[in-house]
Amino acid sequence: MAIATTSPVTGEVLRKFDELTPEELEDKLARAAAAAASYRLTSVEQRAGWLRHAAERLEQEAQSVSRMITTEMGKTLRAAEQEVAKCVHGLRFYADQGPAFLRDVNGDAGRVGAKQTFVTYQPIGVVLAVMPWNLPLWQVMRFAAPALTAGNVGLLKHASNVPQCALYLEELFRGAGFPDDVFQTLLISSRRVEQVLRDPRVAAATLTGSEPAGRSVGAIAGDVTKKVVLELGGSDPFIVMPSANLERATDNAVKARCLNNGQSCINGKRFFVHQDIGDAFLEMFVAKMGALVVGDPTAEGTDVGPLATESGRRDVESYVEDAVGKGATVLVGGERPDGPGWYYPPTVVTGVTPAMRMYHEEVFGPVAQVWTVSSLEAALREANGHPYGLGSNLWSEDEAERELFVRDVQSGMAFINGNTTSYPEIPFGGIKGSGYGRELSDLGMREFMNAKTVWIGADG
Repeated sequence: MAIATTSPVTGEVLRKFDELTPEELEDKLARAAAAAASYRLTSVEQRAGWLRHAAERLEQEAQSVSRMITTEMGKTLRAAEQEVAKCVHGLRFYADQGPAFLRDVNGDAGRVGAKQTFVTYQPIGVVLAVMPWNLPLWQVMRFAAPALTAGNVGLLKHASNVPQCALYLEELFRGAGFPDDVFQTLLISSRRVEQVLRDPRVAAATLTGSEPAGRSVGAIAGDVTKKVVLELGGSDPFIVMPSANLERATDNAVKARCLNNGQSCINGKRFFVHQDIGDAFLEMFVAKMGALVVGDPTAEGTDVGPLATESGRRDVESYVEDAVGKGATVLVGGERPDGPGWYYPPTVVTGVTPAMRMYHEEVFGPVAQVWTVSSLEAALREANGHPYGLGSNLWSEDEAERELFVRDVQSGMAFINGNTTSYPEIPFGGIKGSGYGRELSDLGMREFMNAKTVWIGADG
């Protein structure tokens, strides 16, 4: 894919960027390694100050940055503004909490025959971040804020369709006062990721993206014995039980499926509704999905903008066509509108079976699959039968059902009576085909740190 800004609204190429030459890439790697050697010696208090400056600048530039996000990947302007605000919050969270996360942790010296023993957390060096286009600032920020707080250096290989966002992030950190080369953007194609990851100056990597991309990066990292965090696909279950408030549950079901124009790994994608309320849920859900306004993402009344890429829309169409051809029923949506742009309407599909691709794979667009189930146990069997295990949702007022859900759902995150989302305050990540490792909170910071054990013997 060419490195370019292409409007999802019109399909027009707005701006092209040159890929780094081999010499330019080598220069950036050398500068990152040199920066890591000195940046690790800065104090966490100094780093926190730079983070606060970055937050202030991003807040001041929120309007122009939001428009840049919308221009490059098509989410509504309102959603872009929310993404920017989330990044500001994340920067301030790590500025405030980072020093506490990095404190040494004392052990029981007497039990190990020492005068003193403790664990000290130290940066590991240069970390490569391979990031997707769907949340072009926040996906990067949830790596960059904790990594820079920890004293690591970042190299960003962003998706090729959001180069302006990628370059802005480098500029943001440099302008906030971080030393030169502590955070650099690499305008390179995906085929050159292996070269960078294998470079001995790069200590680790984090990737958010597709399962095939994760397998590739994970295999390379394993071959060269480097730490990697993978946040891959998701086809999250959204379970609704009879005790749930149906108005609230259907409102949130629509938000869960159409967040970010339906292009989020933690979107609710598979909806399991108890048979006692199945008809009522479907009637409300279909009506609300059908009422969403699809159109210009910069217009105030738009609910759903275009998909980010032409190939992405083709993929969504192919999933729906495959399901319909094998007997599924489309209750609303299901056909692309006429005109320019990569639009696809909010769609609800029933009658999905294992013979259909969407049953097993992730549909990255505003397409909901709905089943009725006889019990929570039946819903969990269906939910857990999927290869992914990122987030999950239960809508229930029954305490026993909540306990069963938390105990038995196979996912990295379990949300009850609220949509799955990411907060800097709590860990984010999945299991099974959704990857491994955690982002955010103190766990996300420590993924790329050396937890060094220190043992000091008695004097003399």
